[in-house]
Amino acid sequence: MRAVVQRVSEASVKVDGKITGHIGRGLLILLAVHRDDTENQLKWVADKCRRLRIFEDNEGKMNRSLEDVDGEVLLVSQFTLYGEVKKGTRPSFIASAGPEKAESMYEQMVYHMERTIPGKVKTGIFAAKMEVSLVNDGPVTIIVER
Repeated sequence: MRAVVQRVSEASVKVDGKITGHIGRGLLILLAVHRDDTENQLKWVADKCRRLRIFEDNEGKMNRSLEDVDGEVLLVSQFTLYGEVKKGTRPSFIASAGPEKAESMYEQMVYHMERTIPGKVKTGIFAAKMEVSLVNDGPVTIIVER
């Protein structure tokens, strides 16, 4: 599982011109599921993202987590994070989970995040063509992988 985590002051996702998710201060998480991923890996990634201490404390140091700042999460599936381009210039997505597994794991991630930070999780729509907008705060971008 691979997650690109961006600290944002705001972010949103649109599908067919309609906003499906919008957050203020928090994390935009772009999530890709590997074909061999397990539920244990999913929980580890979810917990790691939630606990990342990448928000500034009173001294300006990155020392506070999403929970500490009462932040929100915008979770967007993005299978292209497993795009492989070592050979040629057309990405291969052979490492990405198939749609059925990927959607199930994405929904489990939403459920797990919502359980741990209720009312704070917004989403895109799985497999839809989405437009993601964000204001990266910092910028701070971290890759979480397991």
